Amino acid sequence: MPRIHFHQQLAELKDKLMAMAALAQQAVDSAVDAFLQRDKALCKYVKQNETAINTAQRELDEMAYELLAKEQPMAIDLRFILAVIKINGDLERIGDQSMGIARRTKEFLNLEEVDLPVDFAAMGEYAGRMIRSAVQALLDGDARLAESVREMDDEIDRMNRRAHTDLLQLIEDKPECTQQAMKGILVAKNLERIADHASNIATDVIFWIRGADVRHQLSVSMD
Repeated sequence: MPRIHFHQQLAELKDKLMAMAALAQQAVDSAVDAFLQRDKALCKYVKQNETAINTAQRELDEMAYELLAKEQPMAIDLRFILAVIKINGDLERIGDQSMGIARRTKEFLNLEEVDLPVDFAAMGEYAGRMIRSAVQALLDGDARLAESVREMDDEIDRMNRRAHTDLLQLIEDKPECTQQAMKGILVAKNLERIADHASNIATDVIFWIRGADVRHQLSVSMD
């Protein structure tokens, strides 16, 4: 009976983490929409969502640490709880990065509107797909899917570098657009960091399933 209760608690922990992941995904989607539409109301929603994410993170961490202390789990169950704690932190930071986009959006509202030469919608969609795939890998216990998420990270890095280059060129060509371009650079970086956290989640899924630390196995592209 005690082990049955323990595995019920593990299932509850997983459910809470999936709910946290849904909040993080909503934060990203809403922040990107707010930026694209210059929507102040959506910025406010992102802030409210961040508060919910922070509360959920504290509750989930407390439950995970209590399971570690009381149950002293072994092997794969121990790895699962440790992975949950790390993934929980990455989901909270995704919320933080989404708030960064919302802050840049509110600052944009005070500036003259400028068409920035970056496909922020595509960057947001790609980062969101990485989150969804990483969470699906967690839900299904699918290490191969998690590996594919890690491989996707190179593309968003490339998109961020291209955005940085194009926005610096805009500043050179049109100095009067410097403030808008600099905020665009920050938004692109927020999206790249969101993708990094999705990759971290995938790494922790692999650790849970295989017991392997693969954090430093991917080569870093320098082009």
